[in-house]
Amino acid sequence: MIPGLFEKNLKIKQISVLLIASALVVSCGSSKNASSKKTGTKTVVKAENLRKLDSKFDGKISRSVSDILKDAERYIGTPYKFGGNTASGFDCSGFTVKVFEENDFSLPRRSTDQADAGKKIDIKEVKPGDLLFFATAGGSRVSHVGIVHNIGADGEVKFIHASTSKGVMISSLNEKYWNKAYLHAQRVL
Repeated sequence: MIPGLFEKNLKIKQISVLLIASALVVSCGSSKNASSKKTGTKTVVKAENLRKLDSKFDGKISRSVSDILKDAERYIGTPYKFGGNTASGFDCSGFTVKVFEENDFSLPRRSTDQADAGKKIDIKEVKPGDLLFFATAGGSRVSHVGIVHNIGADGEVKFIHASTSKGVMISSLNEKYWNKAYLHAQRVL
């Protein structure tokens, strides 16, 4: 073997692993702690305001939305997989695409493209089946998407999504991390 070749190959492998790990953190959220800093021009919906949110949701959902949510719930516990869009593993946008496709609705593959689909709506207007978008790496670039699952009587917005740390799960917009990362909502149905 040529002297130094082994060390170069090892270094390349280490850099590759680091790049892949970085892509996972930026692509669909992370398990980092949220800070209380406000970034750029991003609108931060304060958690205390969400708890008092005067939601316009009347509690009624269509059959198609109900079917989407049932299909999404079937995948709870499915692991996170970068680029994944099957029951063996999902990334955030692969999850939304799969669930909507199973119900004859088409979404773009990337979360940044999904963020432009449909109509932007105010957080007070959200209802189950709407999409929520997040900037999990800070700033205002969309890097994560989830589907509104339900809105509590107190206005708490819960969403189902594929997280990098726990796979497909239901989270709350009242959680500090998600509240800070929240960007906007889209109605695609």
